[in-house]
Amino acid sequence: MKSKLLFDVPQYKKLRVIIDTDAACEADDPFAIAQALMSPKLMVKGILTEHFAAEGSVHRSYDEVCTILDAMDIKDVPVFMGETGAMVAGYFEKANSGESQADAEAVSPAVDFLIKEAMHEDEAPLFVLCQGAITNVAVAIKKCPEILNRMTIVWIGTHGLAEIPWREFNSGNDVAAANYVLSHAKNLWLIPSNVYVTITVGLAELQQKVLPCGKIGRYLFENMITYNNSPSAGWTKGESWSLGDSPAIGVALNPDCGHYIEHEAPFINEDTSSCFGKGNPLVRIYTDIDSRYLLEDFFAKLQLNYGN
Repeated sequence: MKSKLLFDVPQYKKLRVIIDTDAACEADDPFAIAQALMSPKLMVKGILTEHFAAEGSVHRSYDEVCTILDAMDIKDVPVFMGETGAMVAGYFEKANSGESQADAEAVSPAVDFLIKEAMHEDEAPLFVLCQGAITNVAVAIKKCPEILNRMTIVWIGTHGLAEIPWREFNSGNDVAAANYVLSHAKNLWLIPSNVYVTITVGLAELQQKVLPCGKIGRYLFENMITYNNSPSAGWTKGESWSLGDSPAIGVALNPDCGHYIEHEAPFINEDTSSCFGKGNPLVRIYTDIDSRYLLEDFFAKLQLNYGN
């Protein structure tokens, strides 16, 4: 894809980006992926696929990312298969025991790529944008703790400081991995459930602004409608959707597109509720996101690049 945007971003303002996504889980990940790929500030170095609560999910996410890239006519962004499921009991505890065999354990191509990119010397800072379970990142940190000081992690996940209204999907898909990252984080920006659900868009607006925009616009719209009508979407409201993964892209583009506080990272209980006082490090927790900026940026880039 050759960008049709009539502006660029100075090199010193650009970011290296790795997207970590359970792309086939619901219908919102593809919107976030597309927005990142259309943004001049974000140099997308690779896309890692995450598992979710379905058989063969990491492979399905891989295929979904490939479909998105094909629809956008993008051929130069590599995709890497991630860990196939949540870590077994005791996996992360071994990292604290000093057992040398932990360093020799095999990891997925996604984890291997993340470590290599984080250790690569580059003036552009690395941001890892996580839109699902955070297993790949946790395994990479366990394998190579040095990367903690070499990247900023942005994660759509947890209930943050809010009370638990439901089982939070992303942290709930691998609670052990969530707690491993939250307890080790050096540069972590957390976008919790009470914030990511506010990026609301109507299906009629998607028909008007997304459907006409080439192969990718049709795919994004039809994929959304198909999922919205499926038995898996019984929890949705009917003719609207929360593009809950897109804030990871928004804060990478503009860290001030929302308000945030510095707070102790939560510890995630098995029911995905948060508790504190575990001595976790300070992290950035967003308390709101400017949905107008985020959605209009996506619509504009899609229409300018792929519209008639």
